[in-house]
Amino acid sequence: MVTKKPNNNPSGRSLHEKVKTSYKRTLSSTLWLERQLNDPYVAEARKLGYRSRAAFKLLQLQEKYHFLKEGMVVVDLGAAPGGWSQVAAKIIHAEKGKGTVIAMDYLEFPAIAGVRIFQQDFLSEEALTTLNSEIGEHGVDCVLSDMAAPTTGHTPTDHIRIVNLCENAFQFACSVLRPNGSFVCKVLQGGTETNLLKTVKQRFAKAYHAKPAASRKDSAEIYLVAMGFKG
Repeated sequence: MVTKKPNNNPSGRSLHEKVKTSYKRTLSSTLWLERQLNDPYVAEARKLGYRSRAAFKLLQLQEKYHFLKEGMVVVDLGAAPGGWSQVAAKIIHAEKGKGTVIAMDYLEFPAIAGVRIFQQDFLSEEALTTLNSEIGEHGVDCVLSDMAAPTTGHTPTDHIRIVNLCENAFQFACSVLRPNGSFVCKVLQGGTETNLLKTVKQRFAKAYHAKPAASRKDSAEIYLVAMGFKG
């Protein structure tokens, strides 16, 4: 399936829609809302029934690297509101019982066909116990992580926080992946992501940094895609 960039005007609205300021809304909130209203991926996500525009990021990464296949067992960390779980479940045919998606987030989100959802904080011991119990001794084929820590506005701090999440997800992936399994994780550009990539390459046959078209150009987010887990 080819995932094309949505049309610039998929919703039929004017090409750029302005949002009026309000005494109840901050300037940053107004700018965010305006960007959402004028984002073709947001409109296309609504049209196709995806929970978020982030679904297109996973679709575009999958289109390039093909790490998801029918019948796989997949873990989706930081899954809310469910866009990545929706995409993964569809590709592996989880809704037909041919694969399984185990999704976790500390935020609650509605059920998805073929997805087992757990509302827990991945960084807690209880969450790891839950995941290991669900996975069992057979392991998983792919670990996805679109986790992001709440931003502080201080770029170096935000970078360190998200790299820490990625490192935790990587350690978890190494503990549960089957041989030749895959790991896909969001990280921010800022310097230390290169060191993380070098570490990941020691455990996987192939590892790359990638920025899908659905990632906003002004965003520092990139994705680490690792395939061929060495065990």
